[in-house]
Amino acid sequence: METTIIESARLWTLPPFDEKTRTEAQQLIEKGGKELLDAFYTNLDFGTGGLRGIMGCGTNRINKYTVGQATQGLANYLLKHFDPETTSVAIAHDTRNGSRMLSELTAQVLSANGIKVYLAESFRPTPWLSFAIRALNCRAGIVITASHNPPEYNGYKVYWSDGGQLVPPHDKAVIDEVRAVSFDQISFQSKPELIQLIGAELDQHYIQTIKQLSLTNVGKENLKIVFTPLHGTSVYLLPEALKSFGFTQILTVEQQATPDGNFPTVKSPNPEEAEALSMALKIAEDEDADLVIGTDPDADRVGIGVKNLEGKWTLLNGNQTGAVLIWYVLEQFRKEGRLKKNAFIAKSIVTTDLINELAHAYDVECVEVLTGFKWIADLIRKNEGTREFIVGCEESYGYLVGDFVRDKDAIGSAVMIAETAAWAKSQGSSFYKLLTDLWLKFGYYGDKLISITKKGKEGLEEIERMMENLRKNPPKELGGEKVIKTLDYKSLISTDLIAGESSSIQMPASNVLQYFTESGARITARPSGTEPKIKFYFSVKIPVHSYSDIARAEHSVNTQINAYMTSLGI
Repeated sequence: METTIIESARLWTLPPFDEKTRTEAQQLIEKGGKELLDAFYTNLDFGTGGLRGIMGCGTNRINKYTVGQATQGLANYLLKHFDPETTSVAIAHDTRNGSRMLSELTAQVLSANGIKVYLAESFRPTPWLSFAIRALNCRAGIVITASHNPPEYNGYKVYWSDGGQLVPPHDKAVIDEVRAVSFDQISFQSKPELIQLIGAELDQHYIQTIKQLSLTNVGKENLKIVFTPLHGTSVYLLPEALKSFGFTQILTVEQQATPDGNFPTVKSPNPEEAEALSMALKIAEDEDADLVIGTDPDADRVGIGVKNLEGKWTLLNGNQTGAVLIWYVLEQFRKEGRLKKNAFIAKSIVTTDLINELAHAYDVECVEVLTGFKWIADLIRKNEGTREFIVGCEESYGYLVGDFVRDKDAIGSAVMIAETAAWAKSQGSSFYKLLTDLWLKFGYYGDKLISITKKGKEGLEEIERMMENLRKNPPKELGGEKVIKTLDYKSLISTDLIAGESSSIQMPASNVLQYFTESGARITARPSGTEPKIKFYFSVKIPVHSYSDIARAEHSVNTQINAYMTSLGI
């Protein structure tokens, strides 16, 4: 065991740490081994989603002191740049164990520094927090959440005055302030008069603003929806938003409607995983419903289930849902004559290129950004007042319609997905049929995400070695196909291997590698910014000419992707 780790842990057995923390630190030291190493080998750092980690004692854990340190650092940064009389921060939290305590602690530290705080009275969705920042003219916002991570995790996301998560230069600057804070410098002496609870009034403002997204009103009373909040924050607001749109047949999965940070009915509260929506699908089948909607615990991601052309229930991935949603919005904008020349849509570099094709078909620019919805929010901010943002999405089940929220929004997205399904049904079609129509017009796009978990210090080092090896020994072939183009977002160099030419990538640097094969396939490797994982994204396009071609195309895509995986050794 490195002496620096033991020395770091010993500091936590002394003041200013409280008695409970000192006892936990001493127990970790006595136990030693991997648990002590993982708790103290590094400091939690901001990734694509801020601080996120396992709750417990240590510098690499979410606890009173790491959250307090982050908050003190943010307070210092705000007070260096703004008058405290005009500085306020909004705070929300999810349904996780410890989230309420950590949100109240965050409010205490901010108020102790003379900063006005708007604290959600109870759990609220992450997009609600983004909306609140803008509605209340706050300088910043904080949400305590670990999204869809396992129950032992929690997190801390910081937002700026535009309602988007921190991006350069603020992200690095806040981190520098946080690192400059020693634990004995955290002000825990709350000033209750500076803390104001917020809730019902803002709920109504949020829902009424979402209501303005609606583009058609047909068929809503005929659409039967099964909804699960997966024990999370959407349990009240999403049904209310659906009702405000005119939907009347909403069945909630009662076993999953209880807010519970242990997420007792699922292996993982992640709507990207089929198991999480199995209860909802069973009810949908029994009730002959039209649409299944499931949101993650902080309600920024939404997964859906629909009936395929044979009437069998199927779960769509984020690329498929996003493509249909974007088509619907663009089509209705076109019909209403609302597609302006300065309008744009946005997606991440790992999201399906079917969306690029849709943008081209509607003569609207599709701007690509790095993974992490904060980059879409940053794009909206940079174009504010000069260009109109219509809709954006990420393959990881995150969508945003309109710009009054500056993060992925499962509430606003879910009601627009439901409206799309209602409109399709009223036209004698279906959500799934709309997807197949897009495939017939633009080609079948098949995608797969492989996530490899590598926990702890050793895991992080192994992920770094995997990325370094790909850089030092880039594949010349994948699945028997020549690699014709590579993009390294760390060095910001794009290389055309056919022409032997390189060009620069106009984006912020990020640890991402992309390979394009001669068949047009795209393979991406990137470490997760919020979880101990390395992710491989595969995207393949196959031409299809009839509905009967789709099953063949799906099989071909799977065969191709398996060949790419074999070449990469995963």
